[in-house]
Amino acid sequence: MSPSALSPYHQELSEFRLSYSKAGAIVSIVLVLMGLGLDYTLYPEAFSTLAPARFVVAVLTLAILALLHSSKGLGWVRPLTLVWLSLPQVMIAWMIWVTDGVSSIYFVGLHLALYATGIILPIAFIESLAFGLFTYALYALACYSHPLGLQDFNRFAGVSLFILFSATISSFCTYFNERGRYNMFALQRQVAEKNEALVRTNAALAEVKGQLIQREKMAAIGTLSAGLLHELNNPVNYSLMAIDMGLTCPGVEGDAMLKESLGDAREGMQRIQNIVSDLKTFAYQKPGQDAQRPFLLGNALRSALRLAGYELNGIDVPVELPQDTHVLGDEPAIIGVLINLLSNAAHALQAAKREQPRIAVTVVAREQRLFLSVRDNGTGIAPENLGRVFEPFFTTRDVGAGLGLGLSVSYGIVQRHGGTLVVESELGAWTEFTFDLPRPA
Repeated sequence: MSPSALSPYHQELSEFRLSYSKAGAIVSIVLVLMGLGLDYTLYPEAFSTLAPARFVVAVLTLAILALLHSSKGLGWVRPLTLVWLSLPQVMIAWMIWVTDGVSSIYFVGLHLALYATGIILPIAFIESLAFGLFTYALYALACYSHPLGLQDFNRFAGVSLFILFSATISSFCTYFNERGRYNMFALQRQVAEKNEALVRTNAALAEVKGQLIQREKMAAIGTLSAGLLHELNNPVNYSLMAIDMGLTCPGVEGDAMLKESLGDAREGMQRIQNIVSDLKTFAYQKPGQDAQRPFLLGNALRSALRLAGYELNGIDVPVELPQDTHVLGDEPAIIGVLINLLSNAAHALQAAKREQPRIAVTVVAREQRLFLSVRDNGTGIAPENLGRVFEPFFTTRDVGAGLGLGLSVSYGIVQRHGGTLVVESELGAWTEFTFDLPRPA
């Protein structure tokens, strides 16, 4: 089974086994080679026979260690671990047969391997039990096939019982270790899931906080707009009437400068009228109210361009619109999204200091949706920040220059309309934000 197909517990257990198997294999190599001193001390006459066997086992274990470090190591950790565990047992059984058979002191090595397996190495209960029976079978075979056979049967029986005791203890240690590891991994998984849930909750709370701040801004604009409508409409209308009356005077036609001045004044008053008209949207409709109301995206865009006019001063803003720009949605909220995108583009252009600053706004119809793109030739966005621009409170501006909620709130608004706000950018060259809105059926 490939590692990707494993359950989370078995995936973690395999990684745990792999690390312990690597460490265990290294310890096994060291202990096998250290046994050369034991061979030379206890059986000097057989040293030349025993030493090569230790080197062979060490080399084979080293080869298995190399396999454990390879890309296939995680998938083959269990059989490879059992193989390198068996190599010293086979070697020790052979040494028992080569030396004194039932009377050989090497049976102690079999015990050490069994205890180390049960206490340290993370193998399964059945594997540990099988390893214990395998070890005893090797010992019995080595003694039985020795030239002296089982002459000292009592000693053979006693050592056999000790090996079986060790195998039983090792198996039970493995069983309880396995249960403990399972509980530990389950607890880690629960903690990780709770942390993930906490992160999602914090992100949701941050998004809600951002939307509340945006709604408060819209409400403040609405309150201000309502007052402006009352305070500005009448004097603006009076001024326009006075200018129109002035333009009808006979003397105006003979004074080119006066006529031009009155025309400029009239144009200025009309611009004030347009701004007040745009602010009506916020004054008489609460953000989020009647979110599926049809409106003209072209008109919303023109309102956003006028309201962001101060920041767009000196920037070329070409606009491409289809013939029909009807969409469904919350017009004040979409105007807020457009103002935010235009404002961010203007800030990027100010930082880039282009000779020909440009923000291209394009609206394209695709099936039952309109896609609006805002592309500037500003500083662009660094690749490491590209995936974070929609995170609440993320900003690259100086401290105090912004909360970093604009794009996060805008993303939520577009998402509420069933669309997606996406960004593409090339650092030092351009940035393009695109979002889509549904069209009336």
